[in-house]
Amino acid sequence: MRFDTKIAIVLRDDLAPWQGLNVTAFLAGGLFGTGSAPIGAPYGDAAGNAYSALPIQPVIVLAASGDRLGTIHRRALDRGVPVALYIEDMFATGHDEANRATVAARRPEDMLIAGLALREERKLVDRIVKGAKMHP
Repeated sequence: MRFDTKIAIVLRDDLAPWQGLNVTAFLAGGLFGTGSAPIGAPYGDAAGNAYSALPIQPVIVLAASGDRLGTIHRRALDRGVPVALYIEDMFATGHDEANRATVAARRPEDMLIAGLALREERKLVDRIVKGAKMHP
């Protein structure tokens, strides 16, 4: 099945494995926690056990250098595309309020971005994330 939209998570390519997993989890939560999230129906197995719903379409996970990630961020902002964002400063916080404060304290050009995620029209996402590679 081909979707009109594309979901992409782009991680900085120098993150430690635990950081990449943490950032991916946060960013997915940011995308799928919205009212317009592309979430399907809950799952159930043959024994009657219920499971949480999952996204209705694939999520591509990409990697890019810090510089390339900054370019991707600027492209998304310039096009008005909503972005879930995780910056380096957030690794040192322990809760949502502190995370939001770290972002609020920085201008876009001063953020050391660890990762970002977006969902938008397929071709637009391709143009925004150009230069990122499939995550290893």
